[in-house]
Amino acid sequence: MEINLEDWRKHTVYRSGYHDSHKVIQWFWMAIERYDNERRLRLLQFVTGTSSIPYEGFKALRGSNGPRKFCIEKWGKTDNLPRAHTCFNRLDLPPYPSFTALFEKISVAIEETSTFGIE
Repeated sequence: MEINLEDWRKHTVYRSGYHDSHKVIQWFWMAIERYDNERRLRLLQFVTGTSSIPYEGFKALRGSNGPRKFCIEKWGKTDNLPRAHTCFNRLDLPPYPSFTALFEKISVAIEETSTFGIE
């Protein structure tokens, strides 16, 4: 299934100081735009525990206790890898100082590890 980035972004919430126009969030979406669909699905699986998208799209994403949107929360130090809370569809994303740092850390988290940082 092809991921619709516009739908994903529209149905994402932000916490702890992040918002849609925050530079780290802008870099996050730039990184996702550069990924092919397979890597996007791996990121989705890393954060949600599944690589499937509901038929109704991201607005219908579910967590362990019902409907729960994809969430990106500001967390950690810039040398940390992102971590995921699959029950809550939440990505804890450190405030990386550059696009390059963010791209590398997310890539390591989803490509090189299958369970690292998942809670």
